[in-house]
Amino acid sequence: MRLDSLVDFLDKTLRVADFDSDSAMNGLQVECSRNITRVATTVDACEESIARAAGSGAELLIVHHGLFWGEASPLTGVMGRRIGLLFSKGVSLYAAHLPLDCHEDIGNNIGLARLLEIEDPRPFGVYRGIKIGLEGKPPRRTTLRALSARLKKNLGDSPKTFPFGPSEIKRLGIVSGGGSSLVQQAKEGGCDTLHTGETTHSVTPTAREAKINLVCAGHSATETPGVRSLCELIEGEFGLPSKFIDIPTGL
Repeated sequence: MRLDSLVDFLDKTLRVADFDSDSAMNGLQVECSRNITRVATTVDACEESIARAAGSGAELLIVHHGLFWGEASPLTGVMGRRIGLLFSKGVSLYAAHLPLDCHEDIGNNIGLARLLEIEDPRPFGVYRGIKIGLEGKPPRRTTLRALSARLKKNLGDSPKTFPFGPSEIKRLGIVSGGGSSLVQQAKEGGCDTLHTGETTHSVTPTAREAKINLVCAGHSATETPGVRSLCELIEGEFGLPSKFIDIPTGL
């Protein structure tokens, strides 16, 4: 399959043109191979993910966290080695940051909501002018402990839990990755618990004073649903073999 045809499909499916406010560069970041026979996906663009993509025979690596953020970076050091590896291995790079967080069908947050069987998930939480998260009701009596156990079973490591709210969850907010800054919006939206990837020191007092639980299941882990879904989508649409590469960061 031609690279430009697959990129066009991804751009339209993920509506990358609607995310000008994103701090990341979305879309095709590095063009190498123009003919695609295999695809790999992962959370982060790094030397290991590029090498493993090439080792799997993929000519296109799709990531959530790409190489280019904000102002242009010199192609030296770590950045230079990553770019050099892409070209030497003939692997093109495509990135989807916010478009993959909040996509209604294949996004990270809808993936987490399905995993947790959230009833009637609805958009919430404005970040850079975009409603990025989801909120909804757990399917039955769900305790903070039960939620943590379910996340551990499906995502890997035990979540870090800050039990500042009730032990039984009535309404849950979901924002993948580093979404703890939306804790006040979650509280104002009627949530008693916010599930995200990781938090920061400055957010903790706000959560405690707002009496809302924080459940942090890992930045990397909570952003695997989207790139996993892209594998299934690409295989289903085009019959291209697609492989998810799991490289946990421990955060």
